[in-house]
Amino acid sequence: MDIASDLAPTGALRVSINLGNPVLAQGTAERPSGVTVDIARELGSRLGVPVELSCFAAARQSFESMAEGRADLCFLAVDPAREAAVAFTAPYAVIEGVYVVADASPIGSAAEVDRAGVRVGVKEGSAYDLFLSRTLEQAEPVRGVEGTTVFAEQGLEVGAGIRQPVLDFVAEHPGHRVLEPAFMGIQQAVGTTRSRSAGTLAFLHDVVEELKADGFVADALERSGRRDARVAPPSARPGGAGAR
Repeated sequence: MDIASDLAPTGALRVSINLGNPVLAQGTAERPSGVTVDIARELGSRLGVPVELSCFAAARQSFESMAEGRADLCFLAVDPAREAAVAFTAPYAVIEGVYVVADASPIGSAAEVDRAGVRVGVKEGSAYDLFLSRTLEQAEPVRGVEGTTVFAEQGLEVGAGIRQPVLDFVAEHPGHRVLEPAFMGIQQAVGTTRSRSAGTLAFLHDVVEELKADGFVADALERSGRRDARVAPPSARPGGAGAR
């Protein structure tokens, strides 16, 4: 079976796009844009197949589409909880997860968040929800539609989110501040089902590495005005073979 038939068995490359992450995708479900849309269309062009985009409001919905066989590709943060169902390329971009608190909060840095009695607002099913649920030992994640929304609505001690939307929240809500440093670097990658052939996975890896190296990813981020993400560093193909 060739790569196009393996990756796009319906004759079209079905791609789930997460509009809930404004760093990676913008616009509407009818007219999405952003780095993930650009990469999806480039992959379709190389395979010689049309691209069908399905847009979702949250990463967990995009993941479910992939896991349930309604999509051939997804664009998600790499996380152990997702890797059982999804085979990821190396990251194409890295974005930061940060905390927000009220100015009057006694919490002075990200390192001070994990303490008894601290509730942290997170977006349900997001990469940072998965990460914080796994790593916080004393603080309690509280889930909602957005980390900053549940933080504000429930009067929590801390909110969590990706850097630029959190900075936007702080700008729109005087009396709040961002805690430094970032609590995580969120690695964004292309994913497909683990049932795909080794050749297909190698193709995806090599294309992503090429698009990082030749400026495609950087240009896509620049066009969409997303300077809050950086291109991920080069990565060798799994198994030790270098990327093309």
